[in-house]
Amino acid sequence: MSDRNMKQWLTEQLEAKRKLSMPVLSFPSIQLLGISVKDLISNSDTQATGMKAVADRTKSAASVSLMDLSVEAECFGSEIRVSDDEVPTVVGSVVSDLESAQALEIPKVGAGRTGIYIEAIEKAVKRITDRPVFAGVIGPFSLAGRLMDVTEAMIYCYEEPEMVHTIMDKTTAFLIDYIRAYKAVGAHGIVMAEPLTGLLSPDLAEEFSSPYVKRIVDAVKSDDFIVIYHNCGDGTIRMIDSILSTGSSAYHFGNAIDMAEMMTHIPEGIIAMGNVDPAAEIRNGTPESVRAATLGIMEKCCKYPNFIISTGCDVPPLSPWTNIDAFFAAVEEYYHTHE
Repeated sequence: MSDRNMKQWLTEQLEAKRKLSMPVLSFPSIQLLGISVKDLISNSDTQATGMKAVADRTKSAASVSLMDLSVEAECFGSEIRVSDDEVPTVVGSVVSDLESAQALEIPKVGAGRTGIYIEAIEKAVKRITDRPVFAGVIGPFSLAGRLMDVTEAMIYCYEEPEMVHTIMDKTTAFLIDYIRAYKAVGAHGIVMAEPLTGLLSPDLAEEFSSPYVKRIVDAVKSDDFIVIYHNCGDGTIRMIDSILSTGSSAYHFGNAIDMAEMMTHIPEGIIAMGNVDPAAEIRNGTPESVRAATLGIMEKCCKYPNFIISTGCDVPPLSPWTNIDAFFAAVEEYYHTHE
């Protein structure tokens, strides 16, 4: 169990005049350690060392672990494509009809690389003591989609709803156990990535994602453990009521939406984060363009006391550290000039 009152931490973030940023930043640690993505995802000590290196270099509100959306699917039997400099991806599908969905076994926590990732958080929590440490976990529909094949997932929602619900029950049950394992080793919370829901209509999201996310939140959320919901889809504003119904502790949105517009939909006491473009800006921009993008979003959104500046999604592994440093410098600059 964690040693922090995370409910209090959320209140402190809300009340702070000068807020620390919270980018989803872990894969670029490979550059600080001089290793490959393959090295990072296969060793718990390396992951914890990488998280510590990022924490030492940056002034962030929390340390966020890898947003590797292949880990949980691999446990269920999915084939994974791994490279030296890109985030791992899932290939093909393991479920294509109701029969195979019913036969799908729920893996034990610790299967595949989940054991490595849990160990990494246990080690990171001991090394990073000045801020909360969050584990990265996939959301239930995004996991189900990888098992069905993401290109087919939406069609199955219309044509094979019973199959989809069968898979959702299983992904949800697994994720509850997986997240509880993170909680048991001292994680202060999770960032749950549910991006595939962003491809659904609000009605389909209401049916196939939000109730299952809520089931997970209800099972794991406590005063010392929070759930931050992440969705980088462009439909999040249209489905915000459904998203808020999950009861997550805080919300994180991608750069496909207008963050200033999103903030008008978020209740005052709930934190929302976003959304500097991690690919176009942090990976492929310049320090000058990153600064302009960061300040631009902060100018529009920081008037909301419940806004925290972040990246729109996971920062790619080979993003130049000059650009990452420029993001943090821009945050400092904004608060320095607005005091």
